[in-house]
Amino acid sequence: MSSNSRWFLICAAALLGGLAPSAARAIPGEAYAEFTHDGGWCWFADPRALICQGKTYCGWVTSNGSIQIGVLDHTSGKITTTTLHEKFQKDDHDTPTFFSRPDGRLMAFYSRHSGVDMYARITKRPNDASEWEPERTLQFHDGPRPRKDVTYPTPISLSDEAGTLYMFWRGDSYKPTVSKSTDAGDTWSTARVLIMRKGADARNRPYFRVASNSKDRIHFVFTDGHPRNEPTNSVYYACYKKGAFYKADGTRIAGWDQLPIEPSAADRVYDASQTLARAWVWDIAEDRSGRPVIAYVRFPSDTDHRYHYARWDGQAWRDTEIVAAGRWFPRTPAGQTEPEPNYSGGLILDHADPSIVYLSRPVKGVFEIEKWTTSDGGATWQSKPITANSRYDNVRPFVVRDQTSRRTMLLWMNNYGGYVHFTNYLSSIRMSVEEQ
Repeated sequence: MSSNSRWFLICAAALLGGLAPSAARAIPGEAYAEFTHDGGWCWFADPRALICQGKTYCGWVTSNGSIQIGVLDHTSGKITTTTLHEKFQKDDHDTPTFFSRPDGRLMAFYSRHSGVDMYARITKRPNDASEWEPERTLQFHDGPRPRKDVTYPTPISLSDEAGTLYMFWRGDSYKPTVSKSTDAGDTWSTARVLIMRKGADARNRPYFRVASNSKDRIHFVFTDGHPRNEPTNSVYYACYKKGAFYKADGTRIAGWDQLPIEPSAADRVYDASQTLARAWVWDIAEDRSGRPVIAYVRFPSDTDHRYHYARWDGQAWRDTEIVAAGRWFPRTPAGQTEPEPNYSGGLILDHADPSIVYLSRPVKGVFEIEKWTTSDGGATWQSKPITANSRYDNVRPFVVRDQTSRRTMLLWMNNYGGYVHFTNYLSSIRMSVEEQ
């Protein structure tokens, strides 16, 4: 039996109540079980993976640009892979995201990087991803379609709003955009720009991440723009509830009919003009008290990335550095200038318990996955390695959503074929299951 097969069986056993492989000792990233041998993803669209009815669903973009979904059956331990759109586009920004409909069928969303349309497919039967309805184009506009840039689909449903499904994405002119559906994704309201700085031109692109309690609140963290373009790229926060947007202290920012939000009207969690260290956002979650927690990166320089943890304590934002994160992770070809120097190894919050952060940083020249935990709101941290002595970089960790037990399923990219650019990579998706 191969090493991969042995670790696959251990991971499957962990899902079913057996061992937790990352709890015993750190091992090389390439020794963990594969969800797929050929898959990559970006971090601005979620959920990339979720657990539903005894199965884990995970999506990715292959090295030749195909959109795929893998399904891990927790009973049999078997993984089956389905191609949703073959050779769609060679670009990891096209990562598919998922929504479990009230009728038990799974809905997948994906779009081309800076494309015009967003696409969706729905499984033919509940709890069965082997067959899908034909691909369809979602209609977000009554009139002419936008000129460009439909990227990063992020679906969120709120039970207190009769299951209204919100779709967030980077829309026309690179601005965060929203539409909503009251019939589980069959039809959609006219798209609206969510965030836009007054006077900003079409090149300005606020990056944002979204999270929800799936009941009545949606949390947003966003930036002024791209850290490559903004001399001071700060971090902002807003929350949607019952038709309006608020700061963390409950101050009303705007109503739904007053969109878009002006960043200066939201909470400024981090003011980059004070330090001149530009920032980029990675994740946001709600803690057990219903308060927001944010994971982001500061760049004192392009070769000095710093992971930060910010949380609202009920009175103020508390922001602490977790750890230095090295430089960018793409393997820049000799003699070339790195086009994406702000691509960090990555960090993600455990949304079931955001006092836990999984992150990627270089150790002995290779990016490794580590678990960092705080018991005092981020003032101090304890860490342990998940991967160690790896041959290949391990980056962009993701904690599978909708965990139904005290086991955490962690996924990440293992770049065994190298990552040069978001259009040029060869990675596997590895997995670990850990008892909490």
